[in-house]
Amino acid sequence: MKEKFVMAGSTALHIADSLKGEKCVVLLHGYLESMYVWDDFLPLLTPKVRVITADIPGHGVSVVNGEVHTMEWIADVLHDMLDAIGVEKVTLVGHSMGGYISLAFCAKYPERLDGVVLLSSSPNPDTEQKRENRRREIALVKAGKKDALARVAPETGFAPHNRKRLKSYIDDLVECVHVTEDEGIVALLGGMIERVDQNEMLRNSAVKQLFILGKHDAYIPVEAAEEFIARNPQAKVAWLENSGHMGFIEEPEACAEALLEFVE
Repeated sequence: MKEKFVMAGSTALHIADSLKGEKCVVLLHGYLESMYVWDDFLPLLTPKVRVITADIPGHGVSVVNGEVHTMEWIADVLHDMLDAIGVEKVTLVGHSMGGYISLAFCAKYPERLDGVVLLSSSPNPDTEQKRENRRREIALVKAGKKDALARVAPETGFAPHNRKRLKSYIDDLVECVHVTEDEGIVALLGGMIERVDQNEMLRNSAVKQLFILGKHDAYIPVEAAEEFIARNPQAKVAWLENSGHMGFIEEPEACAEALLEFVE
């Protein structure tokens, strides 16, 4: 993977690119993560497809640009990134928050997509309770209490039976929270609060779709997933039987197999 900064419009974006492959996949990380979260997953994909990863603006070392980063604005940045590096069409794979960005991209730029994959993500908007939870997180970060997020969020992402085995990954994610800029966390929380219902957009889209979901996901319980699966019969579905919210780490081979089958 070749790391570099590109100017995506007026936004400096930190990306990595494997450069080789007929088909191209863009991996978008989740909230409180960076592009390095994919490091151990990449070797399962790069022999078959070109892979691009990016630090979403506000996370990693990509810039913070304003008080709120809407999913639509980030979609525009990604569109400009593809133009800057000369890539015409991609399959977007969005983990959690990355899925919300992928949906916004699909709504605005379907002609640039070979497919869209929601990895432990949902086309539903936030419930009012979820919005309130995000507002509380914003207040915590602004009060200098980001440690509270680091203590809870990374571990909750993994199925209980995987936490001991994957403790080193949890520790890395805790560190990632600590080094993420407060302003970036707040901007992305604000953007997630504002996101819209994308179920109808998906149903009407000609872009092919895949949902990859974990059977032990604390953030998207099976019942909730089955509800939006029923609303989107056009989408393919792959279940990871032993995963929580971090299936590409918990069951990387099964996750990669589902993804590559969809892409190829």
